[in-house]
Amino acid sequence: MSTSTIQRKEILGHPTGLFILFFTEMWERFSYYGMRAILTLYMYTSVADDNPGLGWEEGFALSIYGWYTMAVYVMSIPGGILADRWLGQKKTVMLGGLLLCLGHGVLAIDATWAFTAGLVLIVLGVGGLKPNISTMVGGLYEQGDVRRDKGFTIFYIGINVGAFLASLVVGGVGEIYGWHYGFGLAGIGMVLGQLVFMLGQKHLKGVGESLKDRKAGGENVDAPLTKIEKDRMAVLFLSFLIIIVFWGAFEQAGGLMNIYTNEKVDRLLGNWEVPTSWFQSLNPFFIITLGTLVAGFWAARHLKGKEASTLLKMAVGTIIMGLGFLLMSGASLQAEEAGKAGMYWLFGAYLLHTIGELCASPTALSFITKLAPAKYASLMMGAYFAATGFGNKVAGLVGESAEGAGELQVFTGIFIFTAIFGTLLLVFLKKLKALTHGAEDLKKTEHHDEAEGFELADKEA
Repeated sequence: MSTSTIQRKEILGHPTGLFILFFTEMWERFSYYGMRAILTLYMYTSVADDNPGLGWEEGFALSIYGWYTMAVYVMSIPGGILADRWLGQKKTVMLGGLLLCLGHGVLAIDATWAFTAGLVLIVLGVGGLKPNISTMVGGLYEQGDVRRDKGFTIFYIGINVGAFLASLVVGGVGEIYGWHYGFGLAGIGMVLGQLVFMLGQKHLKGVGESLKDRKAGGENVDAPLTKIEKDRMAVLFLSFLIIIVFWGAFEQAGGLMNIYTNEKVDRLLGNWEVPTSWFQSLNPFFIITLGTLVAGFWAARHLKGKEASTLLKMAVGTIIMGLGFLLMSGASLQAEEAGKAGMYWLFGAYLLHTIGELCASPTALSFITKLAPAKYASLMMGAYFAATGFGNKVAGLVGESAEGAGELQVFTGIFIFTAIFGTLLLVFLKKLKALTHGAEDLKKTEHHDEAEGFELADKEA
């Protein structure tokens, strides 16, 4: 049964299934980002500390962080293949969620073997869940439905509600009461997400079904790719290069910027020192508060017939995100002169990073569901997250270089590179956009005069 033949109940103008996926992903990201907020700190904190860590050297901890975050996303490729060829997205998300529950539970055990085993299970679990739940969001909408980008932005806000709460709650518990209490709390969040997904299956009928069920429903899943589909696949692979560059810079947040905040930022408010991990909540907070505004800006341009392609958004987002590192260069100069940098530099940097992310990331997810052939939908989403993983690894390598080059040089170098890269994308935008063959064009039934700001309660398309 195709998506278009299913009458779906709606909440705020969007399919109810969107909000099942919203809350599932919210709790999954609560568990992942909660663990991420304290992972590097745990690895390089001394074993003799009041809250003892593993006592690894900073460079080695950043290296492990880079390999781990890369592996988490690279596993999205086999996770996508498993869904496309056998289980379907829905069952693969279920399997990934169960592995994540087990992984976070093991990570809460205070033992070296548990640390290793927990990370492996989380890598496998995210690989199964992450690409397929995102593909399912796109499956809730017909091709050409203007609500699709907005639906992905709502979904993305759910991700960041979880990330915001995680940085404060899990980060605070981990730093103050003990790292493994934080890891355990992250695991509780994952269990809640799994329960939401299991109980919401009736709202996901016809979305993410297995290959066998799709064939039984009359879907032609073995047809060779057309010339248009091949062109669209090509532009998707080109877009993955943008993703690697973007996240290679952005993911300094969990590594180099996290350590920089811990060591070289004045975190005192009166006599109270703000926990380092709490600054990880700035990005999701800004996403929650600014997400609808940024989406509304692009939606208004799109409905007015102005240039608002995903490739443009990604180019602009990369440049804006890079500007955040120019502020970190300012923080480095102040720290060199005064010994510590002010917290306001971080607020400004995370604000620019967030605006750039909102331009590039949720729209990139939607872009894949518009361009990828149905039989490769999860594989291409997996390739997107693999590119994100390679970006994370690049971030770790760049962070490691700060030990020799210095933070000022690294932050300034990132700014210069992203500015040049984003500008080159703008230069070649027209040629790249031609390869999409109108995949982002509005449905003919859309009213182009609906240029009001983005709202959660959009009218039914």
